Amino acid sequence: MFKGLCAFPLTPVTTQGVDEKGFTKLLSRLTEARVDSIGVLGSTGSYAYLTREQRKRITLIAREQSAGIPLMVCVGAVSTEQVLQHAEDAQNAGAEALLLPAMSYQRLSDDEVFGLFETVTQNVSLPVCIYDNPGTTHFEYSDELYGRLSELHGVRSVKIPGVPNSPSTAAQRVKQIRSHLSSDVSIGISGDAFAGLGLNAGCDIWYSVCGGLFPITAKEITEAAAKNDKDGVTERVARLEPLWALFRKHGGSLRVIAAAAGIMGITEIDCLPRPLRPLHADDVTEIARVISQLGLD
Repeated sequence: MFKGLCAFPLTPVTTQGVDEKGFTKLLSRLTEARVDSIGVLGSTGSYAYLTREQRKRITLIAREQSAGIPLMVCVGAVSTEQVLQHAEDAQNAGAEALLLPAMSYQRLSDDEVFGLFETVTQNVSLPVCIYDNPGTTHFEYSDELYGRLSELHGVRSVKIPGVPNSPSTAAQRVKQIRSHLSSDVSIGISGDAFAGLGLNAGCDIWYSVCGGLFPITAKEITEAAAKNDKDGVTERVARLEPLWALFRKHGGSLRVIAAAAGIMGITEIDCLPRPLRPLHADDVTEIARVISQLGLD
């Protein structure tokens, strides 16, 4: 479950609600490419903007359309009660793993985050991945907290937000994190621009936004990593710098991926939940140019 490429598709949302047809098209791209796993309702999946019923429906569609590919579902919410409800829904729908961020309105302490994971792991039978995304949750995990959480029964992976921007320091960072973790807990790189550094540094899996729309392109990178072809990984990730530049320009990947899905005719151009807004026409034109230039697939 926690190796290779985990692709995170967009959850397209229109004024009529979740675009189930568009979501199914996105899933078809992932199953045709045979990604290693699918992660739904992550940050690109707009989980924080959706109701319980919408999230339950997305999970059911993903399970039905996953063609036997393992499914991980984000169950993040502000209250522990809501997290447990989402976890129950995901488990009942047939998910193979849960992705758990530490969401909050009030700033959380390490003990409070530990308590959240302890409660969830005591109430579910599925493996849990720690979702470390300080850009959205505003909570930063310490290595010591990684270690405490990894000792909980059921915690099986940690999705880290990036690594230092050099091969040697990236390798040191991954080694440092691994030294705190239980031996059966994997490390996954996210923040797509860091994919090459993270995989070459020894991360076991790429939790990929790019892979959620361009799975063939992303899979070429993880397949090179599986062969220990570090130069190949570096070259393939560097080639995508125009895409990473768009992510940086627009404050993250979500708006860019939403626009790209619209350009490709998979969804409507405006497919973001409010209050999020689609990008301006000039930005959409630039994204279309980058997709064509890079031959993304």
